[in-house]
Amino acid sequence: MPLPEIDLDEAKVEIVRLKHLIEFNGTKENPVRGIHLQGLTFKHTARTFMENKEQLLRSDWTMYRGGAIVFNGAEECSVENCEFDHLGGNTIFVNNYNRYLTVRGCYIHHSGANGIVFVGDPDMVRSPLFRYGNQNYETMDMTPGPWGDNYPQDCWVDDCLITMTGRDEKQTAPVQISMSQRIRVSHCSIYDVPRAGININEGTFGGHVIEFCDVFNTVLETGDHGSFNSWGRDRFWTPDVVTISDQVALHPDMQYWDVLEPNVLRYNRWRCDHGWDVDLDDGSSFYRIYCNLLLNGGLKMREGYDRVATNNIILNNSLHPHVWVRNSDDVFKHNIVFTAYQPAVMNSALGESDRWGKELDYNLFATGQAAMRKFAAHGADAHSVSADPLFVNPGQGDFRVRPESPAFKIGFRNFDMTDFGVKSEKLKKLARTPDIPEIVLQIQDEVSAEYTWLGAVLKEVKGEELSAYGAKFSQASMALDRVPAESEAYKLGLRSGDLLLSFGGKEISTAASFKQLLEEYARKSGELLVMRNQKEMVVKLAAFRGEMQPVER
Repeated sequence: MPLPEIDLDEAKVEIVRLKHLIEFNGTKENPVRGIHLQGLTFKHTARTFMENKEQLLRSDWTMYRGGAIVFNGAEECSVENCEFDHLGGNTIFVNNYNRYLTVRGCYIHHSGANGIVFVGDPDMVRSPLFRYGNQNYETMDMTPGPWGDNYPQDCWVDDCLITMTGRDEKQTAPVQISMSQRIRVSHCSIYDVPRAGININEGTFGGHVIEFCDVFNTVLETGDHGSFNSWGRDRFWTPDVVTISDQVALHPDMQYWDVLEPNVLRYNRWRCDHGWDVDLDDGSSFYRIYCNLLLNGGLKMREGYDRVATNNIILNNSLHPHVWVRNSDDVFKHNIVFTAYQPAVMNSALGESDRWGKELDYNLFATGQAAMRKFAAHGADAHSVSADPLFVNPGQGDFRVRPESPAFKIGFRNFDMTDFGVKSEKLKKLARTPDIPEIVLQIQDEVSAEYTWLGAVLKEVKGEELSAYGAKFSQASMALDRVPAESEAYKLGLRSGDLLLSFGGKEISTAASFKQLLEEYARKSGELLVMRNQKEMVVKLAAFRGEMQPVER
């Protein structure tokens, strides 16, 4: 509404009409070449909300292929030192075949949708799926790599300040990458956004490098996400980790058929207060993660293959391994963490004492011995240490360790704490930086209570751990952590990883509530509603006996 003192009869009113301001349209055979936009300001394009109809591969994203600037079939072009102010839709859209484009020194703010978007042609993907569900391995094309090259490749986003995007469309990101290869994102400051700061939509086709970025105040209007988010629902992936494990055992390189080169996250600072700092979600594979400073939310690795995380600092948090596959080849070593690992549903494909990944060891736990040794049965941390890391100046954000630090004994090496985010003086004056947390050195970790029932082991789950089950964070419940095949619970149809939602139509939210329901239904039949593989299902229980008992420690 106009202010009371505005006279609309005399006012100048601007009507927004254009969704795109500049388009470059070429082809691979006849590309647009050598166009450089410098020092321009772009404002007030029309909104494209509700026009983002195109489904991206196996995700909950849809896309409008357009923006204030659109590149189709361009090579060696650039956008430098430009401002993008209150655009209605996407800011810069790099569509299908493009090579060697650079976006540098730009200030992008208050965009209605995404910031800088790289999206290729789904026709280049072999056996593409556009839904979350099961893969059909019998009809799947098993040829590695893409069909062709109609996708963005070898492009660079450097020294950009991107903030307050997603004003209208919430499933967006300041930097969004899908069906592209070798996209480099460096020295970007990204904050105040509704979802992830940087999102890699799937494995196709890998080789991306994210470095020297400062990403925080993310996931402000959504949930179950991170400052960095990725999915890897490529050809090998299906929602059931046992099936994934079996298929990869039959085809030992299929996890690399779509992600052709590793994605690298290095020398970044991340903070997410409403999810994970770094969230490698469903199937994310072939990642190299080193020399990152994670300020709050920790590092989540859901099922996937060949993720190597080394020399990272994870403040007041730890590694969150969720629903791992067999023989994942994951590595987590030479890191500094502050709590015990926080696993979820690790017994779906793995046995009770199976090894987790290829190597989880040589880490420093800024907490007690109990936290460090908590998962020794899974081959973890035989050579790790429990100690104060002795940071140089944590109150000022300098988390290098002092020369006498025990971190050097486990292979940790210092990295620069002053080179995150934008580097040009103009953007440095505008850019904010994240709040630096007060570190919490815990002498002893709190151990979650476990219970036995019908030969199975249960525990209470709440908060972010519920993500592994496909449940809302507010949906606290009981989960079956281990259900041996010889147990009565297994014979009744229950499985490891089941989340117990209700019994006889009555909600299960705590151990006490479940115990009360067991007493109420003693020797009676009833329906147990569970969440399995992120889908609700009913397990009908015939008349049974069985009390729930706490596990003595």
